[in-house]
Formats: sequence, C-alpha cells, structure tokens
Amino acid sequence: MATADATATPSEAPSESVFWSWLTTVDHKRIGILYGVTAFSFFLIGGLEALIIRAQIMNPGQEVIGAETYNAMFTMHATTMIFLVIMPLGAAFFNYMIPLMIGARDVAFPRLNALSYWVFLFGAIFINLGFLPGIDAPPDGGWFGYTPLTLREYSPGPNIDFWLLGLQILGAASMMAGVNFITTIFNMRAPGMTLMRMPVFVWMVLVVQFLVVLSFPIITVGLFFLMFDRFFGTNFYVAAGGGDPLLFQHLFWLFGHPEVYILILPAMGIVSEVLPTFSRKPLFGAEFVIFSGICIGFLGFGVWSHHMFTTGLGPIADTAFSFTTMLIAIPTAVKIFNWIGTMWGGQLRFTTPMLFAIGFVLMFIIGGLSGFMHASPPIDIQQQDTYFIVAHIHYVLFGGAIFGIFSGLYYWMPKMTGRVMDERLGKLHFWLTFVAMNVTFFPMHVLGVEGMPRRTWTYASHEGWDEWNLIASLASFVLGAAQLIFVYNFFKSRTSGQLAGNDPWDAATLEWATSSPPPEHDFDREPVVTSSRPLFDQKYGDAPAPEPGVDPHIHIPPGSIWPVICGFGITLIFAGIMAMPNPLWSIAGGLIFVFSLFGWAYQPGYRFHDGGVH
Repeated sequence: MATADATATPSEAPSESVFWSWLTTVDHKRIGILYGVTAFSFFLIGGLEALIIRAQIMNPGQEVIGAETYNAMFTMHATTMIFLVIMPLGAAFFNYMIPLMIGARDVAFPRLNALSYWVFLFGAIFINLGFLPGIDAPPDGGWFGYTPLTLREYSPGPNIDFWLLGLQILGAASMMAGVNFITTIFNMRAPGMTLMRMPVFVWMVLVVQFLVVLSFPIITVGLFFLMFDRFFGTNFYVAAGGGDPLLFQHLFWLFGHPEVYILILPAMGIVSEVLPTFSRKPLFGAEFVIFSGICIGFLGFGVWSHHMFTTGLGPIADTAFSFTTMLIAIPTAVKIFNWIGTMWGGQLRFTTPMLFAIGFVLMFIIGGLSGFMHASPPIDIQQQDTYFIVAHIHYVLFGGAIFGIFSGLYYWMPKMTGRVMDERLGKLHFWLTFVAMNVTFFPMHVLGVEGMPRRTWTYASHEGWDEWNLIASLASFVLGAAQLIFVYNFFKSRTSGQLAGNDPWDAATLEWATSSPPPEHDFDREPVVTSSRPLFDQKYGDAPAPEPGVDPHIHIPPGSIWPVICGFGITLIFAGIMAMPNPLWSIAGGLIFVFSLFGWAYQPGYRFHDGGVH
C-alpha cells in the first residue's frame, strides 16, 4: 500500500537529493535523458577516435600513432558509434517519446526500463576499460571480431575479452528494452489508438524491437562460442579441432545486417514525423511507409551473406543473397518516394529539424545507391575491403542515422526542455555538418575505386592517395568542430532559449498535447484518439478537447535502487570471467544479482498521484 506521503514527486521529496532521484528514477522521460546524455558523450568520444584515425592517414608514411593503437582506434570507433551512440540515442527517443506518442503514463515495466539503462552504462564502461593506464589493452580485432584472428592463439591479451564480454552485457540491455517496448506499444495505447492510427515513428520502433529480440540472441550465441574457445579451450571456431572459423561470420552477419536496420529505422521514423509537420501535410502514403518498414524487417534477415561474397560461398548462395539484397531496396525506395511526395506541394518551413530531415533523405539516397551496387558479387568482391565500403557505411550511418537523430533532437528538444533551440546556430550546425560530411566521405569513394584498402595504418606516397586523404582528413576536423556548435546551442538554449509552449511546431501527434516538459504522469487526462492525427483533430477538426482537471488516482511507479544494483551484479558476473580460473568475481556478481532480485520483488509496485500534484 502507498503511504500517506507517497504522492510527492521525486523533485518534491524533502529528504531526497537530486543525485539520488536520478540514480533511482524509473520515469521513462528521465531514463530517456540518461540514455541521451550518455550516448552523446560517447558520440564525442567516438568522434575523437575518428579524428585520430584521420590524423594518422592524413599524409603518407607518417606515424602519429603506432599500428597497434591504430587497430584499437578503428575497432573502438566503429564499436562505439554503433553500440554506444546510434543505438542508445535511438533508445533515448524510444524512452522519452513512445509513451507520450501513444498516450500512456509510462512504459509497461518501468524498473526493467531502468535496469536496461544501467546495464547499458556498465557495459559501455566495461568495453572501454582496456584504455585505462595499467591495463592498456583496448579491443583491437575490428568491430566484427572475425575468427581466427580473435582466438587466443592470435590475440593472447585481454583486448578481445573486453570486447566480447562487453558486447554481451550491451546485448542483455537491448533485449530488456526490446521486450519492454513491444509490450508497451501493444498494451498501453490510449483509447481509440488502433495500430494503424499509431504514429509512423512508433511503428518503426516496433519493427526495431522485433529485430532486437530476434537478432541479438544470434550474436549472443556467436560470442558465447568465442568466449568458450578463448577461456575454456573448446573448438567451435578452431579448424584444427574440427571447428569452422566461418561459422562466426555467419552468426555475426545474421545479426549484423538486421542491426543496420536497427540503426536506420528509428531515423526513418523521425523523418516521417518531421517532414509532415514542416510540410503542413499528412505523410504521403503513410500505410505504405509502415508496411515498407515491416518488409525491411522481414527481408533484413535474408541478406546477411552479401557481407561474405569474398569467402567463397559458391554461385548458388551468391545468387540467392544477391537477389534478396536487390529486393530489399524496393521498400527502402518506397519510403524515399513517400517522403518526397510529402514535401511536394507542401507549405515548407525550412527549420533546423526540417533541414536535417531533408539532408537525411539526400545522404541516404547516396548511401543506398552505393550499397545497392554491392548486391552484385563481382562488384562487391572488387570493393569489399576498400575505402569505397567505408564511404558507403558512413553515408548510411552518419548521413542517414546521425542526420535523422539530429533532426529528432532539434524537433523534440522543446518538448524535453521547454525551450526552443537557437535557429541560427542550428542552421549553422546543419550546413557545416552537411558540407564537411560530404567533403570527408565522398572522396573515400574515389580512394576505394583507386584501390586504397580500409583498415590500413599507413601508405606510400607513390600510391597516389595523398590529395584525397588530405582533403578528407581536413574536412573531418571541420565536421568534428561543427558538433561543438550543437553542444553550445544546447547549453545556451537551456538557460536563455525561447520558451516553447506545449506545441511550438503546430504538430499533429499526442506528445505535443501535454506541457513542455511533461509532468511526471505525462497527461492530466488520458487522451482519446479519433484518427492518426489526434492533436490536429482537437485544434482544427471536430474532436473535443480533453476536459480540464486531472484524473484521480494516477498510479506512478516509485523510484528504485535495485535496477542499479542488479545491473552492477550482471556486469560483475561477466567481468569475473576474465579472472578465470578464479571464479570469485563471478560468484560475487551472482550473489549481488540474486540479492537485488529479492529487493526488487518485495518493493511496492506503485504509488498514487493525488490528482493535484504537477
């Protein structure tokens, strides 16, 4: 039962510090902010790693860093940007926006939601521990970790151990979040919000969560096999012992290609919300956009071996995966035509989020075309290990995912903070990023065609790659500096930005129907939905506005320290594996984990909001 003083919100509790309230929060909005701040911090770290890489190969024959450090840099740059930046930045939007967009008070499992963040944070720290002085063993086997290179025989130090165990911790966090959001979207929508009335962003998130819960177990199996080979002498990937090194590639890419859509579909969802708002039109062919996203989810599991055309799979397998790779371009192209159709004839407002959304469409077209050509095995075999692939993946993940994320940040920041970010600084950030991104990555297409191998530490002057590398490297520093404009704009706007109001963009979806930032309980009255544009119906249609006042007896989950303790215990279990054959750390982690579950189970499940607290 809730106690008499249980109606106080965390910020109002007299004996609770700000730090403690954030440490124990289970509020989906605060967890979204924690994800966002953590991921953006790693974005700056991953960007620094990229600049170190570009500084090393800016000119031929130089040695800014050693070869081993270079291996660690390109390994951790890719690992950081994929697992510690783009995925958790997407999770920041999922956590903050999904309940608001479907008219819910919170996610289905608030404490599990908090646990997913703390497990992610501990995993992110763990995977970077190798950089610490005294350890000096950062992961250095590539973000893909191919065997036999990553077996103990060829990588005897703890470098690969940090990587494979860290990814397992991060995978556990993603699985928790996936189950939580699937349950939330299916079971906690406001009255009247049918599946086809859900915002497209929510649909793309739903597809992503199914990809997560279906693909992450595959990479978990692959990593467990690698862990057993490294720690316990098994032979899953050891050819001399009857194993198959190529098995790891199959398991990795059976996860790795759905992972590409885990990274890009949230950005597609964001753009599908931003473009209609600033075109003053409904999304053109919204149903086609939704079903094309579902098709991408299905087809994403059938294209993995186009990453393995160079391994000698044979003509039948090459033909099959070439066909499926070409096929998946169809639903992707459908989205692009629908986005263009949305803008066509619209009352366009070129705000910062709109510019980043348009930039996403343009950059993703280039990245998609350069990827589509690699559906042809002969082309792929020629360019597989060249800088052409580096250009392709950066147009997809930076020009695509990161541009989409920035569009979402500028679009939803007024809802999160109550203030609109400075438009002049925002547009400066966009144009510098847009130009510098293209000058950085487009020359890599040329370098790839000219034969420059990727993951190369240095090169000779006579190769003829000097000028393009110099241009790309100089532009990369401009690209990095441009992101500092966003940081400055954020902190400036937090203190002196224009007050946003509830609905600064004149949008159509439910998150704009509540205050900015929203109260702990999200909505004073549970929304009732009559169409796919419920807020437009209230403002300009026949739908009645919600009654004034606050619903009585709103259930709000209490804060909890148990997700933090539980997450630490899970991480300690994995960390203890590195101390094998001494199992004490893993035993200690297991005891902490079990203890936290008992505390979790006996904690009250909710408290009451009295209807008068805001």
